[in-house]
Amino acid sequence: MQTLESILSEHYCFKGLEKKYLDMIVKKAAHAAFKEGDFIFHESDKADKFYIIQEGIVALETRLAPDRDPITIQMIGEGDVLGWGWLFPPYLCHFDAKAVAPTKAVVLDGAFIRTKCEEDHDLGYELLKRFASLIQQRLQAVRLQNPNMYVVKSKS
Repeated sequence: MQTLESILSEHYCFKGLEKKYLDMIVKKAAHAAFKEGDFIFHESDKADKFYIIQEGIVALETRLAPDRDPITIQMIGEGDVLGWGWLFPPYLCHFDAKAVAPTKAVVLDGAFIRTKCEEDHDLGYELLKRFASLIQQRLQAVRLQNPNMYVVKSKS
């Protein structure tokens, strides 16, 4: 099994990060495992953690209406980041995250990292740049899954 330091130092969100920052993040990281069907978090849960998926598959789901079944926004797997709500107030999860296969991940303390980013704006800016592409990707996935975008309205 790889060490937490080697996993994080090779991941695109942390690769090339100053050693002092990486060491600080690694100290609060841990391994996590989820069985098929486990919910990792629910939409509107407090967002104080995030995950780097090591193996397995996680479905990001949302409900368009309370009486409807959830729709899958995106399937994520090895190397993907799960969770970015810890970065922005009100620090809530934006989707349900459900393991659809046995999943192993590195869990990171988002609340701790957020506090460190407030104390050291260089760290905060660096991580925000790295997470911006993830946020953009997830928003694009939501747009593509929105069934209303495929409805053609009559011009009459």
